[in-house]
Amino acid sequence: MSKEFIPVRIAVLTVSDTRELSQDRSGQVLVERIEAAGHTVVDRKIIRDERAEIAQQLRNWCALDSVDVVISTGGTGLTGRDVTVEAHRDVYEKEIDAFGTVFTIVSMQKIGTSAVQSRATGGVANGTYLFALPGSPGACKDAWDEILVKQLDYRHKPCNFVEIMPRLDEHLRRK
Repeated sequence: MSKEFIPVRIAVLTVSDTRELSQDRSGQVLVERIEAAGHTVVDRKIIRDERAEIAQQLRNWCALDSVDVVISTGGTGLTGRDVTVEAHRDVYEKEIDAFGTVFTIVSMQKIGTSAVQSRATGGVANGTYLFALPGSPGACKDAWDEILVKQLDYRHKPCNFVEIMPRLDEHLRRK
């Protein structure tokens, strides 16, 4: 028996000191792919490279029942202003360690050893999935097309993120 598709509600965050919505190519790539896959973009914002502001926005979205997944783009590099990974880790209850590893494997096939400069990460907080992707449109395409489109599809076998979504916050419901 085949499973039916379950749309997921996703918020997109672009981290940049210089971009506005009209120039946000990476965020737009994500929005287009999310919608093409049948999911819903419930919110989209651009925030400066400020750790506390990024973490607060992630927490705000995690507190909403209307957001299942948050995908951020930008601020995952090695420069002094790149603080998105740290902000994500400030919020995570659990890190999805293999997400960064699999992203690096995918990136190696496209950009070779330059993939070592990416610090893509994933985690869970308050029953919400959080993923931090590099700020290039190519990296967003790779992460979505090779990892997230599959893991956010309830029909993907042998397992996927959607099927365990109802249990992500079970520790918060224990008495």
